[in-house]
Amino acid sequence: MAKSLFEELGGKYERQGDYLIPCLTVPAEEEQAIGIWGQRHLDYLKQYRKVTYTNLLTSGRLNAYL
Repeated sequence: MAKSLFEELGGKYERQGDYLIPCLTVPAEEEQAIGIWGQRHLDYLKQYRKVTYTNLLTSGRLNAYL
């Protein structure tokens, strides 16, 4: 079977039943205290800017942004 682009780039799959699920991880993020205004901005992002929140969270840059 030919390798997919994901496999060529070093990705791995895990078999669950009849399906191959890619093994994905979120990059580790340094924990920081964000304070009251950071918490309020986080709530704003979650409520009104869901795409921006998701992008920052999955790229591992959320705490640095806040």
